[in-house]
Amino acid sequence: MTNPKHPGLQTHEIKPLSARYGQKVFQSYLDQGQNANRLFWVYGPQKRDITIIAIEPHPNDHKSNAYKSIKLSNLPSVDLKP
Repeated sequence: MTNPKHPGLQTHEIKPLSARYGQKVFQSYLDQGQNANRLFWVYGPQKRDITIIAIEPHPNDHKSNAYKSIKLSNLPSVDLKP
C-alpha cells in the first residue's frame, strides 16, 4: 500500500475500534460487493510505517456494535520520541 489515503481505498477511521485499541484504527476497502473484505490498519510502530492488524469481511450490520466482532492483532508499543 503506497498511498493509504488513495480515494479508491475509501480509507476512514473506525472510532469504535480506535477507542478499543487505544490509537487510531483505519479501515480501507479491498473490494466491493457481497463478499467485500476490509483491511484494518494503524500507523506505526515506527514513523512512516503502517501495520495491518486485521483483514476481515465487512460487517453486515451498520449499527454501532458492528465492529465488536472484529479481531485485531496486537501491535507492540514503540517509543516514537526522537
